Amino acid sequence: MRHFGHIAPAAREGLFFQEPREFGADSPAGMLSAALGATLYSPATRPRLADDVIKQAGRGVVSMVLCLEDSIDDSEVAGAEENLVRQFADLDARGSEVPLLFIRVREPSQIVDLVSRLGRTVRLLSGFVLPKFTEERGVPFMEALADAEKACGQRLFAMPVLESPELLHLETRREALRGITRTVNKYRERVLALRLGVTDFCSAYGLRRAPDMTAYDVQIVGAVIADVVNVLGRADGTGFTITGPVWEYFRLQERMFKPQLRRSPFLEGRAEELRTALIEHDLDGLLREIELDRANGLLGKTCIHPSHVAPVHALSVVSHEEFSDAQDILRPERGGGGVMRSAYTNKMNEVKPHRAWAERTLQRAEAFGVAKEDVGFVELLAAGLTE
Repeated sequence: MRHFGHIAPAAREGLFFQEPREFGADSPAGMLSAALGATLYSPATRPRLADDVIKQAGRGVVSMVLCLEDSIDDSEVAGAEENLVRQFADLDARGSEVPLLFIRVREPSQIVDLVSRLGRTVRLLSGFVLPKFTEERGVPFMEALADAEKACGQRLFAMPVLESPELLHLETRREALRGITRTVNKYRERVLALRLGVTDFCSAYGLRRAPDMTAYDVQIVGAVIADVVNVLGRADGTGFTITGPVWEYFRLQERMFKPQLRRSPFLEGRAEELRTALIEHDLDGLLREIELDRANGLLGKTCIHPSHVAPVHALSVVSHEEFSDAQDILRPERGGGGVMRSAYTNKMNEVKPHRAWAERTLQRAEAFGVAKEDVGFVELLAAGLTE
């Protein structure tokens, strides 16, 4: 699979200076963590889940979470587990390409049990999402994952969700972060990415952000994100990929844009029209939050509606200007440091301080590609929405 792989090769050629690279479930963990993109969540109770997975793969989704936790009622768990086993068998029988698939469990015992029940279809599973992750809860989850991996003989990743009250509350946050750090470091080779559960953070204080506000505007949430990145997102080799929080609003329907997209995949002369439509339909907040995610060291995003996928992926593509700066900074002859004017002659590139940024930028370029000089967000979004 690859990002923007659902669009025609000729269209990709028109958009990208460097196309996104292909990857698969067996790719190196570093590539997979950078390439998660918009991770689409779906309740595990959906009766046509296999159809949903194949449909979303055909629309550009590369990672999905099938949820047995907060998205379903407590009374539905047993039925949802049975449904997952059936749906995985259906997917296996079809032989279609599927995204990276993860199951969000409630308890550690579900991990070994589900891997056993999935049988040979476990080959379609990339790992598990572990809710309300703390040191106390996390160790049993990680041990269960190790047991399941040994039983099925394939690599299984963990994506812990950082959303517990201990992490939110000021008086317990420091020790909670220390405990989480000890745990994820101990099992580092199994941790693909850390996810942020901002809805649970808001719930602890009876808060809910409006569609014109980002998670960073809710200062108590923004403070937690900053501390998580401070401790767990460092660029010195000790950090992990941390993904952006969920966006809750989804009034936008992609079909609103289909007529104009059919006329031109690059929206000739219609860029401002699309920008206005995005703002009017509550995606302005999402677009600002995606930009703030990246500015604050996060990569990828939890999504609960398909209409969020294309904007996340379009804003993840590396611009030609970013790529040019990153390459200049990382040239071998620059190893001793120094300062230079950017090729775009609009900024200073300082080799040593900007090196970590440049390395991360080139990693993102591998996963999402590099846009051509004259290609921007609107063109990438339009292409992503085209089926």
